[in-house]
Amino acid sequence: MPADQPTLAAVVRERTGVAWSRARKLVAEGRVTVDGERRLDPAMRVSPEAVVVVNEHAPKVEKGPLQRSAIVFHDRDVVVVEKPAGMLSVADEPGNKDTLVDHTRTLLRRIDKDGADVPLGVVHRLDRDTSGLMMFTRSPLAKRVLTEAFTAHDIERIYHAIAHGEVPEVRMETHFLLDRGDGLRGSHGHFRRAKGEPPPDSRLAITFVKPIAPLAGATLVECRLETGRQHQIRIHLAELGHPVLGEFVYIRDYRGVKIEAPRVMLHAGTLGFAHPRTGKGLKFEREAPEDFRKMVEALGIPSPAE
Repeated sequence: MPADQPTLAAVVRERTGVAWSRARKLVAEGRVTVDGERRLDPAMRVSPEAVVVVNEHAPKVEKGPLQRSAIVFHDRDVVVVEKPAGMLSVADEPGNKDTLVDHTRTLLRRIDKDGADVPLGVVHRLDRDTSGLMMFTRSPLAKRVLTEAFTAHDIERIYHAIAHGEVPEVRMETHFLLDRGDGLRGSHGHFRRAKGEPPPDSRLAITFVKPIAPLAGATLVECRLETGRQHQIRIHLAELGHPVLGEFVYIRDYRGVKIEAPRVMLHAGTLGFAHPRTGKGLKFEREAPEDFRKMVEALGIPSPAE
C-alpha cells in the first residue's frame, strides 16, 4: 500500500472524531473492520476504496495463550478444554506456568467466580504437539470417579491423525515397555524378538486404527483408544510402518518418503464420559485446527471441516 495512503487509525479518527489514542485503541481491540475483516494494526495503510466500519461496542478481540472459546464445558466437578498444539498439558519442571492446566485455571477465574480457587486435578494428558479435547477435575469426587473410569477404559477417546503411507484398518494390541531395546518406548517384541511373555512391568496398549481418506503419500486415519498409554498412537502407527506426519521420535525405522509437517499431526477430536456426579453421558467433539486441515488439503482432498 502506498505510503501516502492514510493509516487505519487516521481513518477511524476522521470518522469518529475521537483522540488519536482512542482511535488506535479501537483498532487494537478489534472494533474496526476493513472490507468486512477485522484488522488489528492501527498503522496499516487504507485505500480510498476500502470499506471501513467502526463499532465501538463490538466485543474486544481475545488475547492470551488460551482463548475463552477453549473452555468447552465446565461445572463444579469437571472442565473440558480444547488444548492448542504446542502447549504443555502440565508442567515439565517446577515453576513452569505456561501450561494448559494453569491457563485453564486463569480462564476459570474470569468466568466462574465461585470455583476460582479450586485446584484442577489431572486424570489424563495430551502431548505438547497434540491438539484437542482434554479434561481436568474440580472436585475430589470427580478425581476419584474419572480416574477409575480411565483405568477401566470407560472413557471414549477418538483421535484423527495424518499418517505416512496407505494405512490399513487394524486393531493394535501390544505390551509397552519403557525401553524396547534401543532406548525408546515401544512394544514388547517389536524391536527385538520376544523371549517369553511380556515382563510384569509392561503395560497393555490397545488402539483401533481406521482409515478415513487416502491422501498423497499418506492417509487420514481415525484412532480409538481403549487404553491410554504415553505416546500410544504415535508408537502404534510407527510400529505399523506408518508414522504420524511430523513424528520426530518414533520414526527412525521408517524407510519411506518422509512428508514434512509443522508438528505431529494428531488431534483429539472426541471425548466422551459419564458425568462423575450425575452419571449422565457427556460427549464433546471439536474439529481439527487450521494447521491440520491445511495439511490435509495440501495432500490432495478437501479438509474434514468442509
